Amino acid sequence: MEKSSIQPTDSAEAIVHIYGNMLFRLCLVILGNDTDAEDAVQETIIKYLQKAPSFENSEHEKAWLITVAKNECRNMLRYRQRHQQISLEYLENISFDASDNGILEALMSLPEKFRLVLILYYVEEYRIEDIAHIIKKTSSAVKMRLQKGRKLLEEKYRKEYL
Repeated sequence: MEKSSIQPTDSAEAIVHIYGNMLFRLCLVILGNDTDAEDAVQETIIKYLQKAPSFENSEHEKAWLITVAKNECRNMLRYRQRHQQISLEYLENISFDASDNGILEALMSLPEKFRLVLILYYVEEYRIEDIAHIIKKTSSAVKMRLQKGRKLLEEKYRKEYL
C-alpha cells in the first residue's frame, strides 16, 4: 500500500504548498468571498493536522481534503449568510483572460451543488465516480448535476453575454 507524500509530522506549510491553491479555488467558488475561502482552507488544514489520517495514496488524501473543505464551506455558509459577496471587479482582476469573466460570473451565479460538480469535473479533472464518492452521491446523480449545471451555465451565459 502506497502512503501519501505528506506524513502527519509534516508542517502546515508543506500541506499548504501542495494543496493550498486547489483548496482555495474550490472554497472561493463555493463561498464567493476570499476571506471566507481562506478561513475554510485554514480550518481544513487544521483538521488534517489534528486528525493526522493515513491514506492509501495521494488521490485519496486529496479527495479527503476536498470533502473536508466542502463541508467546512457549507458550515460557513450556514453561519455567515450576511457576509458581503465578492464584487465583479475583483473577479475580473483575478481572471487570467478577459473573455473568462462572463463565464466566471455565470458560474458563480449557479446553485452550489452545480458549481461544485462543474469545478471538480472541469477544473480539478476528477472522474465522475470520484466526484460521486466525494459528494456522497451516486454516479448517475453526478451525471445529472453535470448535465443540468452545463445547461444552466449555458443559459445564464447566453442570456447575459451573447
